Amino acid sequence: MQKNIKWIWQDARYPLFDYDLQKVVPLLTQVAYNTGRLDEITAMLDNTRNTEFKVESLTKEIITSNEIEGAYLNRESVRSSVCKKLDAAFDYSQDTSTHYTDALVDILIDSNLNHEALTIERIHSWHHALFPGNHSSMHKINAGCFRDYDDMHIVSGAIGREKIHYVGLPHKRIKDDMDRLLAYINTSQEDPYIKSSISHLWFASIHPYDDGNGRIARVIADYVLSRELDLNYKYYSVSSAINLDRKGYYNTLEQSQNLIYNRSFDFTKWIIWHLQTFDRAIDLSLENINIVIDKTKFWDRVDQANLNERQIKVLNRLADAGVGNFEGGLTAKKYMGMTKVSKATATRDIKELHTLGFIEQVRGSAGRNTRYDIYRH
Repeated sequence: MQKNIKWIWQDARYPLFDYDLQKVVPLLTQVAYNTGRLDEITAMLDNTRNTEFKVESLTKEIITSNEIEGAYLNRESVRSSVCKKLDAAFDYSQDTSTHYTDALVDILIDSNLNHEALTIERIHSWHHALFPGNHSSMHKINAGCFRDYDDMHIVSGAIGREKIHYVGLPHKRIKDDMDRLLAYINTSQEDPYIKSSISHLWFASIHPYDDGNGRIARVIADYVLSRELDLNYKYYSVSSAINLDRKGYYNTLEQSQNLIYNRSFDFTKWIIWHLQTFDRAIDLSLENINIVIDKTKFWDRVDQANLNERQIKVLNRLADAGVGNFEGGLTAKKYMGMTKVSKATATRDIKELHTLGFIEQVRGSAGRNTRYDIYRH
């Protein structure tokens, strides 16, 4: 290794992302098998359940990709934006979307359904949609264009005690390196899953924008798979799987990009982690299919004419989570928070739902700590 260098872009071997194929092949086989299982199951869903599953997958992808970066979105707004795009039966009188959540959905729809060659202008448009007001938190940024400075430090820790995890590529090298990355994405014959992994890492290593690099990197990884596998819709959420192992995500990135840890300039560990995460995303999707099927069965037997809008809203939240998955169970306090009503109204609404047989009391809860869940039969 050359002396006095620390980051992979300082190494003469960059951007040769070498890896040990023999160590990767077993995971490639497993991922391909599980992807096939998911394809078979989704092909058997009727139109209603298929649409519901698409909506759930895209909603989770948008929400969790932002959560990874510490940005939290209103689930109902995101879901409403997704439904407007995918559900022909969407009730616009119940629309809770915002211009921002609409823009986030546009990014995901474009990256998954538009298989045209990727360009810098297109990536810029995704970035601009992430930051429509040219602001990130309290800081002004240049949305839709590459940064024009070198000090792009990825840090953690309190002010005065920061730890530098990575430093992005010098700004004068960004355009040329992005051109090389796009040439790889658009023309390489690499295995799709490996290509997606490397594209994710390569873009994150360039770190070309003021902010939002992680989110754009994950969009690019999704685009590569959708294009290479010729997918019409994505029935999984890789960001949901990443979000379950955020520490592993950042640790593996750092150990791949920092030459102190990666002296051999080998990226097998990153590719393996990425493939394992993708496989976990498939597993989560297979689990979520059952939630979607249960949800549609639930609404098939619920006569909404007997319910008010508050009760329908809360039942939707419970059904979205699935039996046993609504954290802490439904309480009067949570009902009040979701519907902005008084305790008396919340208690009365919950009692009606229980009497109608739509929710059941969680075993072991009673009194002020009474909790409810969606009725499981």
